[in-house]
Amino acid sequence: MHQPRLGGKVALITGAGSGIGAAATLLFSQEGASVVMVDANGEGLERTRARILEALPPAKLHTIVADVSDRGAALGAVEQAVSRFGQLDVLVNNAAMRNYTAAADASPEEWQAMVAVNLVGMSNYCHAALPALRQSGQGAIVNVSSCYAVTGRKGMALYDATKAAQLSFTRSLAFEESPHGVRANAVCPGSTLTDFHVGRAGTAGKSVEQLKTERKDTSLIGRWADPTEIAWPILWLASSEASFITGTTLLVDGGLHIM
Repeated sequence: MHQPRLGGKVALITGAGSGIGAAATLLFSQEGASVVMVDANGEGLERTRARILEALPPAKLHTIVADVSDRGAALGAVEQAVSRFGQLDVLVNNAAMRNYTAAADASPEEWQAMVAVNLVGMSNYCHAALPALRQSGQGAIVNVSSCYAVTGRKGMALYDATKAAQLSFTRSLAFEESPHGVRANAVCPGSTLTDFHVGRAGTAGKSVEQLKTERKDTSLIGRWADPTEIAWPILWLASSEASFITGTTLLVDGGLHIM
């Protein structure tokens, strides 16, 4: 008989309203976790919640509309998680923003906005969640970074710099939290066919079918990843199957980092 990997656990996932966060929420729910879903987009959050409950009626979900750059909201989200479900065992920092300005042209305001979400936002939820994760005795943090944190490209300097900083933060966190029984790891997705990319392609007049023909040169496997293919490694790192793994960067990029 299948034993759910996260049976009895409570997880908080940021950026849960779409893409990788939505896929992780469904997978965590299937594996027995109660999930607190945080996203700045209330409509997307509710659509994802409804879709998951339709597919999996027993799912235990709680939604919170919040911008991760707001530390007060982060503290409130963790408080709601513990109040509603009695504990918090897993934190997945997945929320992110993007910027396509070249490094030479980026304004201080653009840098500050990017850092506020991608780096400070992640630290806000770690700060808020750590007391409960320590109390869990087997707490796990999974930070969703990017394959471009370890390789290069043009036009995404602000995004990629913050994603690289997330890896350094994760390593420091692993050092600091190991005495408290909390593991911290990072997942680096490659090209993933999320709602964000589908929406952006639609704005540019491209169909999903056209979009799927792209990115053949951004992985050895020669295609986009499905969000669920990123959610599985996140689940694994959050589970007790990865109990001897901390401070690790797991590249889930179809081999892009060796190309």
